[in-house]
Amino acid sequence: MATLLYRLGRFAFRRRHFTVLFWVALLALAGVGAAGAPVAGNSSFSIPGTEAQKAFDVLEERFPGASADGATARVVFKAPAGEKMTDAGNKAIVQDTVGELSDGSEVARVTDPYQGGGVSEDGTVAYASVSYRVSGMELEESSRDSLEDAAEGARDAGLTVEIGGDALQTVPETGATEVIGIGVAAVVLVITFGSLVAAGLPLLTALIGVGIGVASITALASTLELGSTTSILATMIGLAVGIDYALFIVSRYRAELAEGREHEDAAGRAVGTAGSAVVFAGLTVVIALVGLSVVNIPMLTKMGIAAAGTVAIAVLIALTMVPALLGYAGRRVRAAGEKGKRRGRGDEEKENGSARGKAQEKAQRPNMGTRWARFVVRRPVAVLLLGVVGLGAAAIPASSLELGLPDDGSQPTSTTQRRAYDLLSEGFGPGSNGPLVVVVDARNSDDPDAVFRQTGDDIKALDDVVAVSPAVPNKTGDTATITVVPDSKPSSVATEDLVHDIRDAGAGIKTDTGADVLVTGATAMNIDVSQKLNDALVPYLTLVVGLAFLLLIVVFRSILVPLKAALGFLLSVMAALGAVVAVFQWGWLSGLMGVEETGPVMSMMPIFMVGVVFGLAMDYEVFLVTRMREAYVHGEEPGEAVVTGFRHGARVVSAAAVIMMAVFAGFIGSSESMVKMIGFGLAIAVFFDAFVVRMAIVPAVLALLGKKAWWLPKWLDRALPNVDVEGEGLRTDADAGAGGKGGGPDDRDLARV
Repeated sequence: MATLLYRLGRFAFRRRHFTVLFWVALLALAGVGAAGAPVAGNSSFSIPGTEAQKAFDVLEERFPGASADGATARVVFKAPAGEKMTDAGNKAIVQDTVGELSDGSEVARVTDPYQGGGVSEDGTVAYASVSYRVSGMELEESSRDSLEDAAEGARDAGLTVEIGGDALQTVPETGATEVIGIGVAAVVLVITFGSLVAAGLPLLTALIGVGIGVASITALASTLELGSTTSILATMIGLAVGIDYALFIVSRYRAELAEGREHEDAAGRAVGTAGSAVVFAGLTVVIALVGLSVVNIPMLTKMGIAAAGTVAIAVLIALTMVPALLGYAGRRVRAAGEKGKRRGRGDEEKENGSARGKAQEKAQRPNMGTRWARFVVRRPVAVLLLGVVGLGAAAIPASSLELGLPDDGSQPTSTTQRRAYDLLSEGFGPGSNGPLVVVVDARNSDDPDAVFRQTGDDIKALDDVVAVSPAVPNKTGDTATITVVPDSKPSSVATEDLVHDIRDAGAGIKTDTGADVLVTGATAMNIDVSQKLNDALVPYLTLVVGLAFLLLIVVFRSILVPLKAALGFLLSVMAALGAVVAVFQWGWLSGLMGVEETGPVMSMMPIFMVGVVFGLAMDYEVFLVTRMREAYVHGEEPGEAVVTGFRHGARVVSAAAVIMMAVFAGFIGSSESMVKMIGFGLAIAVFFDAFVVRMAIVPAVLALLGKKAWWLPKWLDRALPNVDVEGEGLRTDADAGAGGKGGGPDDRDLARV
């Protein structure tokens, strides 16, 4: 592989006009497609095979025209102090508003609060329910405007009016912190390279890659029903890995220049060595993201595949566009350790010799990575214990993890959705924000009406039930719906228990009468989603870690190194989950993070964090440990190989981790609670994995294992393909054939790949 990538890097360097034109043209094509595409909507949390989805399908079949999947809105009214909503004047205002709401072309029905039990017992709060014929993704902007205009008219008349439901859901905003994250990345790159040109290359290529990926997602959003958060998460991951992959190749290019190589040969060797690590690191990320499809949640599958596509683009751009831009940069990207100075055009050979001498002189001075590695090698047990205990302590809050899905109660208090949620809780109790819909399918029953009454009575006898509406049968009388209002808020454990209690009672009714009793609604659907995710976590973890473990065996030709990498990942992801629980569930530092409402952790968080963090953790493992193995196979002792790996890789890996943290942390400013939580979780996970696991635990374990770390059974060694991530083939060919500067494989080397 190193030989093939070496040739690809040299080709991109020589044919830089063609290479850059290709990527720019692809960006323009994707941009044109995105410009003419509709704005992405919001993804559905429906899951095939769950009871909530089965009940939803029954509603679609037995209640035609009911628009069971349509958008909904609740317009909540509150009377001025000292007045009631039943006062004649206030009642007239509400009824006028209901009339305005009914005029919309996409409105299916509007429930009058005075006829549908929508007035609180104390008379201070009332609400009207609006159902639409189309889903929230398909709702026209004019319908949203009409909804807000009707509410504004009631406000002008003296009432407090807020709107809840999914009809007003919009594409989440990320805010200025995303730009700040990119700015931090730029500063880190300048410090790392000491050059604006060298620092600008990773940023430019990452932005182009993300632009192509996100534009493609936007262009296909309507066709593939991609949610609005899909492009945000693709941006988050694509930016991070795109900058990092380009960073590693540019860094290796500067190191090759420092050894006195010609620019074209240095570009080829950078792609052949660091590029090999980029390919395998990218593969681990893609495996982790595509593996999300095993959960069988359409939204999560689409998010994973879209993000994986963006990562694949980042890998291809790093392998081709980065060397092409290095060709344009020429001597403006200097050798590692070389300070800027004025040069004449005829000083090329002198410059190369000087660079080699400076590199050798600098290699004799231990940098911070070298000093740290030597410290760890001398005291591996203490460092290992400190790292494991520290991560274990950070993981303690994860034992209190509660999972759920966000609702209007998790919105900022500045939004009308959150204020409507609070008004409904004030007037009708917290459970009114998440009523359960019980579907009774009595086709196989001899007396459907009796079944409907029995179901309602059995539900009333359960704990945590505030109200049970009379059964509403369909036209044929064989199916009915019953609305149940819990006493607890939708995201509470008590409401989840109530859903299970109703289903248990329904199992008894089915045994007695043959009727199916199914629970659905947004709250029940969220509970089923959370359960589905919990059940899929272990199989998903097994699949992803297993595949990546096999991949790393091929890369490192070792059993213990991949095993250590996987165990270290588990430590970092558990510590990160503990931090998420502490902030978003317990409320620690919630004000600093902009978390206005604590509650259950988003149910997708653990499995999504496992997928993304595992891929990113393997990035650092591949980049750092590949340098160690390269030194080991070239004859160094295991302990010294660890030091050599840190001397060449610690600074770059640290810069890459800081960049990733900055990019992920930039999404903490999002208005979408899911994006905010994922941004924080990934940022803290990168910190734990890069600076505790990879920088401390990994060298400590390798120092303790010694030569055993690189042990591989002989039969397995013969069976595995030799991918040559270390670039040994390049070194051998150069020594045997070229014998000097610029030496490398020729066309015949392809026969050995």
